[in-house]
Amino acid sequence: MMKKKPIRLLIVDDEEAYRNLLSERFSLIGATVILAATGEEALEKIRSEPFDVGILDLRMPGMDGIELFRRIREYQPLNEIVFLTGQATVDVAIEAMKLGAYDFLTKPCQLSELQLVVQRAYEKKQLAERVNKHHELQLRAGTVSLVGESPGMQQVKDLIARVAPTESTVLIEGESGTGKEIVANAIHQNSNRSKNSFVPINCGAVPETLLETELFGHEKGAFTGAVRRKSGLFEIADSGTLFIDEVSEMSPGMQVKLLRVLETGRFRRVGDIKEIEADVRVICATNKKLREETAEGRFREDLYYRINVMTVSLPPLRERKEDIPLLVEHFIRTSRYSNTEKIRVTREVLDAFERYDWPGNVRELSNVIERAIILANNNLITLREIPSLDQQDSPFPRQSAASLSLNEIEKIHIQFVLEAQGGNKTSTARILGISRPKLYRKMLKYGIPEKAVPVKRKPQG
Repeated sequence: MMKKKPIRLLIVDDEEAYRNLLSERFSLIGATVILAATGEEALEKIRSEPFDVGILDLRMPGMDGIELFRRIREYQPLNEIVFLTGQATVDVAIEAMKLGAYDFLTKPCQLSELQLVVQRAYEKKQLAERVNKHHELQLRAGTVSLVGESPGMQQVKDLIARVAPTESTVLIEGESGTGKEIVANAIHQNSNRSKNSFVPINCGAVPETLLETELFGHEKGAFTGAVRRKSGLFEIADSGTLFIDEVSEMSPGMQVKLLRVLETGRFRRVGDIKEIEADVRVICATNKKLREETAEGRFREDLYYRINVMTVSLPPLRERKEDIPLLVEHFIRTSRYSNTEKIRVTREVLDAFERYDWPGNVRELSNVIERAIILANNNLITLREIPSLDQQDSPFPRQSAASLSLNEIEKIHIQFVLEAQGGNKTSTARILGISRPKLYRKMLKYGIPEKAVPVKRKPQG
């Protein structure tokens, strides 16, 4: 489990014999073990000895495992925690899982089982580190090619082909859900930087006070909570592409700093006096008309002209409805659910889709198709698998216009399977292709009661 990088394992237990037993077991497989008898001792040690996965005893004198977990998460949020206790209760297990613990085992447990849990927790932590390093990097290797043959999409593809091999900054304009990040990724994948990182950030999703440190990084001690140096996205994207989505949401002060980086290629981490140089291609996007924002004084004119070397304007889905059948086929083929190659869509559904104006654009269509795949009977998507026709010229009720999220889809699916299996968790987990513990975690996450409430279908027609 530790071929590339040895796991650093924190073991906190007030029983010395059991603590030493675990230490010997994990040391034999190459782990670096950090031992502590109390929560206070553990906090003192991990300040200088970072770890990957923690095995925490729940009941200890002084600080208990739950409080220790909360303290750890304040400054090491990516670390995974496994709880052990000889006094398990359902309430405590629920509290631990809600806090984000990886798993909860009762003493005495099989050491082989504990080793497997720790291995999986470590794999999850490694994945989280990679994602965090690239700020939730979303390289869509199979979907960077744009789907559509309408005149508007052909024009977009032609612009991508022309601008990708250059080093020009690019501004992508389009409504929310039209696929601006996919266009940015396509430009990157067809550029000379394609072998290096594509790093996205959405300015609208990051608080203004954190945006500077996200982009430029910070030094240890630069502000309260800065317990270690952090690299910013400009450093992470060095030799690659940085995609700045919703650039119009930047404050005037951040606009000035972005302009300076674009002009000089140099910046400072927060709390540092030394300048750093980075070779980064910047692609910006906005769902607003940036020329109008500039004319009304909400966006700097000099920054607008600096990022607007080339503009790609994405048409909304309502203006390219001839692409809907291709998009539907694409979303079915690339769905994460099994046997989607057998899924078929009726002509009535496609006709309804083409009558609808799609205010959520391609993203909304994608979510509707995911939901329909889950609900489809006999691998056929009919009007029964999409919301009812209770609006004029729309296949969707008003409350569903923005469509369901994937989490809502997953919750519905789990409830349906539970109902079909009469509440049997073992068979439900088997059908879903997950373990019973994972099923319980998902039920906790979505608030599905232990005795699952049957999901009632709305009558059709």
